[in-house]
Amino acid sequence: MSLTVHADPREAPVSDADILTELAIVLYEREKLSVGWAARLAGMDKWAFNDLLADREVPMHYDVADLERDLEALRRLDQR
Repeated sequence: MSLTVHADPREAPVSDADILTELAIVLYEREKLSVGWAARLAGMDKWAFNDLLADREVPMHYDVADLERDLEALRRLDQR
């Protein structure tokens, strides 16, 4: 991936990685990217990206349907 930013040299420099991380957070918040794709855009694994979201107090996208799928998976594991 390539990114070119023309910044005012009098301002504090912002790295490409910083810009991609901020973009990933915004796209995740707006539900345009999953946590996995946002983490990939930010150049992080999912765990590190989840930690970053928690530090920024960005809520996880987890709804009732997700909970029901997780509970069903646990029930199947319990039956083994």
